[in-house]
Amino acid sequence: MQPRPTIEAFDRHLLALGLFFEAVVIGGSALGLMGVVQRPTRDFDILAPELPPAIASAARDFARAQRQAGVDLLDEWFNNGPMQLGDVLPLGWRDRVQVVFGGQALVLSTLGRSDLLKSKLFALCDRGTDLPDCVALAPTAADLVECVPWLILQDGNELWPEHVRATIADVARRLGHGI
Repeated sequence: MQPRPTIEAFDRHLLALGLFFEAVVIGGSALGLMGVVQRPTRDFDILAPELPPAIASAARDFARAQRQAGVDLLDEWFNNGPMQLGDVLPLGWRDRVQVVFGGQALVLSTLGRSDLLKSKLFALCDRGTDLPDCVALAPTAADLVECVPWLILQDGNELWPEHVRATIADVARRLGHGI
């Protein structure tokens, strides 16, 4: 799914139901709404708040209607999968969010740039699948260096710090930074 057309249609769906929701979205869908990437994504990762039952139900109903119209959309396309990340993000992250979509029934914000970069680099270190998104964010060498201490704290495995450093060095190399 393409993030913007999907969320615009979901906004209309919520409006028709008389529902309103405000949330923080992260991941590829946030990058798509920001115009950082122009690619399809599988879902909208809602960091906060927890989806109320009415919103979760509306999202599943919307997915079913979209599939009937020929759009491939998972039932759980609008989900709280990354919710635990909110517990470990740098202090004050909520104060740094920025609106990326303001509809009539739905308002989505995303993390500030530094926090969003940290979340994508953490995903890259953890899953190894977010390299294009990390590169698309175009971090400076200083941005990458600033992320390392926080990233190292995210896993207790004794091999994790070296893995983080190697991953960041690879991103820096791809961006032409000499870290």
